[in-house]
Amino acid sequence: MTIELLGKKIVLKVDSSSASVNDKTVSLDSPATIIKSTGRTVVPVRFVSETFNSHVSWDDQTKAAIIEFSPDWLTKNVTVELYYPVASGAPIAKIIKGYINDFNKEYPYITIKPVFSGGYTDVKTAIQTTISGGGKPPALAVMLSTDLYDLVNGDIVIPLDSYFNTMPTGKNYLADFFPAFLANSYYNGKLWSIPFQRSVVVLYYNADLLQQAGLNPPDSWESLATTAQKLTIPGKRWGIKISSDWPYWLFQPLAIGNGQNIFNSPTDMQFNNPKVIEAVQYYIDLSHKYHAMPEGVQASWNTDPGDFAKGAAAMIFHSSANLTTILSQANFKVGVMPIPGSTKGTYATVPGGGNLYIIKGAPVEEQDAAWVFIKFVTQPKYAADFSIKTGYIASRKSAYETDAMKAYVAKVPQALAIRDSLKYAGAEFYSVNLGQVRNIFHKYLQAAFNGQMTPKEAMDKAEAEAQKVIEGGD
Repeated sequence: MTIELLGKKIVLKVDSSSASVNDKTVSLDSPATIIKSTGRTVVPVRFVSETFNSHVSWDDQTKAAIIEFSPDWLTKNVTVELYYPVASGAPIAKIIKGYINDFNKEYPYITIKPVFSGGYTDVKTAIQTTISGGGKPPALAVMLSTDLYDLVNGDIVIPLDSYFNTMPTGKNYLADFFPAFLANSYYNGKLWSIPFQRSVVVLYYNADLLQQAGLNPPDSWESLATTAQKLTIPGKRWGIKISSDWPYWLFQPLAIGNGQNIFNSPTDMQFNNPKVIEAVQYYIDLSHKYHAMPEGVQASWNTDPGDFAKGAAAMIFHSSANLTTILSQANFKVGVMPIPGSTKGTYATVPGGGNLYIIKGAPVEEQDAAWVFIKFVTQPKYAADFSIKTGYIASRKSAYETDAMKAYVAKVPQALAIRDSLKYAGAEFYSVNLGQVRNIFHKYLQAAFNGQMTPKEAMDKAEAEAQKVIEGGD
């Protein structure tokens, strides 16, 4: 017999003098028993009730047991540290603090203490360092969805199934998240994270410039290159900019749009697949053949949105999370679309961003309170509000049915274009030993971009070194 409630799991066996509470064995004063005359099973009420922190008393006058459900773990003050990356131009810290203020009005006994600590890598490294040093980790964090394998294999996060299973409408709750975002939440049949801060790669284009030049939005590699070429004014404006200081994510849509993602599974890289090599060559051709993009590696992730908004670039590949910032800065009509594929009329993109994880090693009461916050902040109204204020895609479908979102997309139809680009999404890159494998891919991709190696030489090297790491040879 299993009883699960609010993150606690009791397993009782008939006539056994012991039970299991969250996988720990405890002794019982009296076992669970089957009453032969009725066939019913009775359980030790005091043990079960007190496990859930209820108060049990006996009224001798009425000969009745009184159980007062008083979930102390919820009503006593609990502080939950939330490690949060700031990876876009949106005022993330201000927005999250606003949600925390709303949460505290409803749950005054839970204090959420945000720690905004740089990018995704900084958050993950900080938690790993704390745990390896024997320190107390935060109970809650937003980390890359693709870090799942490393986080689980590193014993850093806990599965969320015991929490999810206590929700009366748990199946509907999960079914409301976009499948492309939820795909990175499962591993070994367990649920490990909840999508929250999610985005996709999109092509931002200056619609006014295209119209003035008599050009349509590009619908193939060829039209993207020639459009960028026609919009380039040497020394004044680039036709297109694609940042390559953190290159795998913005590059992936080119590979997917040519018919082959850069990996098939966490242990099967496709770096030197001919289709991927062609995508590397296409990226280089935008500079060397069409002269529409700066040559070599471009460390311009932080500056490309600003260059686009001020007219120094006619088009950019970038995160949808910068939509709100770009719209606030640009004085022209901004077009947004998925990345054109190699064949006319085909498109591609890839999701990105972070999920909410509960960290192993944090006290149970903090983990439980963290789950309460996760449920609160992923409500449709907050998913909608977060999307409106940042440009991140609302992680839940029902967010688009809220009045706030309906009013928003009526004014900002680009938000719907971004949401609808999910139908062209391939899987975001992840692998065993992700950090090492990703660094290898970056190194050789940039070597090709800088002309230090041919695309084939670079991708052959990347494939060989990555497989060696995956197979544990390095």
